[in-house]
Amino acid sequence: MTIGTRVPDHGKLAPWRFIVFEGDARARAGDVIAKVFARKNPGAPATDIEVEKKRLTDAPLVIGVVSFTKPHPKVPPWEQELSAGASAMNIVTAATALGYGACWLTGWFAFDRDVLDGLGLKPDEKLAGLIHIGTPTKPSEDRPRPALSDIVTRF
Repeated sequence: MTIGTRVPDHGKLAPWRFIVFEGDARARAGDVIAKVFARKNPGAPATDIEVEKKRLTDAPLVIGVVSFTKPHPKVPPWEQELSAGASAMNIVTAATALGYGACWLTGWFAFDRDVLDGLGLKPDEKLAGLIHIGTPTKPSEDRPRPALSDIVTRF
């Protein structure tokens, strides 16, 4: 998490914080997610609710990167949100460099205010992502990426 704080942070606002989910905290967080899901999907089969309960149990460590903005005359909210994203990416890169498997995920629940409240986020906070960290059990599959010739221009 130290490397997660070593990111561009115009104004030294530290517009992010971390929530650590490990051990039984992962299951407790899953209970929050599953309860909200069940309430909002009253006809959902028990198997779907069980899937929601296990959202944070695939890795032994999950770090929630929480983003928030502070009013500032020179640092717009967009820059502060980018700083939180940079923090998440730094954590993924550092964990990978240390030999762990790391994956930055969100999902419906990362944008659901009831779940965020249940996980202890304040009303003005958002979840930039959940970084799942553990020992890889298989090689990571990369998805197709755009050709640089399609996305790079020169001025």
